[in-house]
Amino acid sequence: MMSSKYNPNEIEKDRYRFWVEGKFFEATGDEKKEPFTIVIPPPNVTGRLHLGHAWDTTMQDTISRMKRMQGYDVLWLPGMDHAGIATQAKVEAKLKEQGENRHNLGREKFLDVSWDWKEEYADFIRSQWEKLGLGLDYSRERFTLDEGLSEAVREVFVTLYEKGLIYRGEYIINWDPDTKTALSDIEVEYAEVQGKFYHMRYPIKDSDETIEIATTRPETMLGDTAVAVHPDDERYQHLIGKTVVLPIVGREMEIVADSYVDMELGSGAVKITPAHDPNDFQIGNRHDLERILVMNEDGSMNANSGRYQGMDRFECRKQIVKDLQEQDVLFDIEDHVHQVGHSERSGAVVEPYLSTQWFVNMQPLADAAIELQDGDGKVNFVPDRFERTYLHWMENIRDWCISRQLWWGHRIPAWYHNETGELYVGKKAPADIENWEQDGDVLDTWFSSALWPFSTMGWPDEGSEDFKRYFPTDVLVTGYDIIFFWVARMIFQSKQFTGKRPFKDVLIHGLIRDAEGQKMSKSLGNGVDPMDVIDKYGADSLRYFLLTGSTPGQDLRFHWEKVEATWNFANKVWNASRFSLINMENITYEDIDLNREKSLADKWILTRLNETIEHVTKNTNKYEFGEAGRHLYNFIWDELCDWYIEMAKLPLYGDDDEQKLTTRSVLAHVLDQTMRMLHPYMPFITEEIWQQLPHQGESITVSKWPEAKPEFHDEAASTEMKRLVSIIKSVRNIRAEVDTPLSKQVKLFIKTENEDIASEIENNRHYLERFCNSSELIIATNVEAPEKAVSAVVTGAELFLPLEGLIDFDKEIERLEKELTKWTNEVERVQKKLANQGFVNKAPEHVVDEERQKEKDYLEKQAKVKARLEELKS
Repeated sequence: MMSSKYNPNEIEKDRYRFWVEGKFFEATGDEKKEPFTIVIPPPNVTGRLHLGHAWDTTMQDTISRMKRMQGYDVLWLPGMDHAGIATQAKVEAKLKEQGENRHNLGREKFLDVSWDWKEEYADFIRSQWEKLGLGLDYSRERFTLDEGLSEAVREVFVTLYEKGLIYRGEYIINWDPDTKTALSDIEVEYAEVQGKFYHMRYPIKDSDETIEIATTRPETMLGDTAVAVHPDDERYQHLIGKTVVLPIVGREMEIVADSYVDMELGSGAVKITPAHDPNDFQIGNRHDLERILVMNEDGSMNANSGRYQGMDRFECRKQIVKDLQEQDVLFDIEDHVHQVGHSERSGAVVEPYLSTQWFVNMQPLADAAIELQDGDGKVNFVPDRFERTYLHWMENIRDWCISRQLWWGHRIPAWYHNETGELYVGKKAPADIENWEQDGDVLDTWFSSALWPFSTMGWPDEGSEDFKRYFPTDVLVTGYDIIFFWVARMIFQSKQFTGKRPFKDVLIHGLIRDAEGQKMSKSLGNGVDPMDVIDKYGADSLRYFLLTGSTPGQDLRFHWEKVEATWNFANKVWNASRFSLINMENITYEDIDLNREKSLADKWILTRLNETIEHVTKNTNKYEFGEAGRHLYNFIWDELCDWYIEMAKLPLYGDDDEQKLTTRSVLAHVLDQTMRMLHPYMPFITEEIWQQLPHQGESITVSKWPEAKPEFHDEAASTEMKRLVSIIKSVRNIRAEVDTPLSKQVKLFIKTENEDIASEIENNRHYLERFCNSSELIIATNVEAPEKAVSAVVTGAELFLPLEGLIDFDKEIERLEKELTKWTNEVERVQKKLANQGFVNKAPEHVVDEERQKEKDYLEKQAKVKARLEELKS
């Protein structure tokens, strides 16, 4: 028997174990069923899941649960990412607390410690998946450093290298001086910083002329190898090709002409530092300029910086500024607010840095991925506007730096000969390994995660049963912030190595923000732990809020009040189900008979069930979870709970056993089908209730998805019920207006010109007598309205409630006159305020608009009270 109170923590406690032990989430490989595949975006193994993860995975769970119930062989494959930089940083921090470091341990022991860390945090993530109720196939769980996935990584690296699409070279990359590694673009966070623009004059050799340049990083001038101007800039035509002398250093540099330079920006001349700026690097390539690196990997100045060697880069900046001022080279310092990149992991200011790294030549891969979007095998973006975002990035692609100066990750399968320096790239180490040394770098984490949809299925073994059956996958769910960093990479790698798209659809969602619309972050302290929300309101409430709170592609604002509202909804479902079960008196599945003579309420609720099934199925299939949730909410709260169950009490509490059995059958069927529809959204409460209902099967997770039954669709009953509900609501509204409680009986006259409508209402007299609590009910085509009555109009009929007996006329007139005085005073006050031109002209527009809205509201209330008074006094 269900508990008298809805307690989500009690309901959700052991249910997940029941699902997992029952293997209800495992893909069966049943050839009679069509496969449906989702791979989870693998969370970093470093820590806790945040609300964004909860949102993302709840959508996937909803899709997979529905597809499983629709008869598909569903594989929702779980897994985690090794998160190179993040994990190594965490492990190194732990070692530091113990007075150790990775260099003392050595590479092998450090990796052992890292694997221990991985096992500890992987269990933690699984426990969070459990609390969310995610229906994952743990028998196929993968990790990006698994041997199978590592084999796929080596296969891809070597193949791309042999095709000339992977190369090693010197380029400008994002460099983290704290962790001493290259960073991907997504690992760089930009923050607004109050900086300076330093204006300097570089002297022209053998001339009294100078050329003005400006920089935010004067320490990099030590690596300048040219000054550039626009070839069409008339101011500098006579200087192009001449020599400028670099202050402090004394290096002679050419003034070059390059169309990259913006003539309108500043002086129109820029210093070129090819080793410390990505744009300068490109200009340097075009003009064959020397690349002079002036910093060490830790951000200190190196030997190329002369007397500044050994200084921290920011200390060097301060000293150079002083020296330039003393030499009268620096003539102005201007405050300047600009965006500065910081390492996501260490917080250090990222340095554009010349470094020898491994790169992927992206253009051929991007071209193939773009071409894919022109055919039937394209990836469908939902919403489709994100396809334009994807294509824009792919059309403006840059080569991808894939090497990282870490120990935790996929080590690059490249070896250098100890004597000759010869480079060998292969899936296996050279035979005479003692003469070779492997490259010490590892691959960017995104390199392995780009293979996730097919490497997890057994590729490169294309004979793998899972690869043949479950790839390509059906849908990927992810945020718009990683379309380029992950989605694009999966698409071009899948096209290159399997010839197919990695997924049919990619459902894009936004970011979760706080109630004020700010992005959640540690620095702002506005983050919310999903596990805290579950502890307070249950997983079902959090899930339903996340699913129904936004449309595809849009951001979602988190409100505790809205989560509480979904808890109230779950509580409503619980109480309605408990009442129904109490009144079913042990009805069995075999007892359910929907072919019996049904009441209007029975016919109507079955019709509305059909319509709701169609709406929920269509919208969930379209990933419109908010719209599907709206239909579910309205059906359950407004129609099933507030109307049908209330109407069902008449036969349930009556003496007609035949009517009782019919009502119980309808109630059992409707609750069963409703729980199935609601299950993907709220899996725990629906399983708990469904197990109490008469049913067949072990679990609602593998029950059949509801289908509309045309034989139970009755449009006439739906129309009748709408009219009946309108009448009842109108009577209740009138009672509220005249302050008459529902417990007090009233006379009710219903007039209609239509004989059929009169007959229809008469047939449902028992509902009106019960829910309107009428002492006398007259339904006729020729009824005369009482002289003093409150009336209302519904489709096809008029209602009249005689005032006599409802109210004390003298007291009501006295009350209304006081109310009229109140509204008259309010009207005079607001109109006087609006007549004051000083207020209207000086107050903010929204304040004035609020006063005008008040005037409208007060006038309307004043008019209604006047009309009631005139009616009573006539």
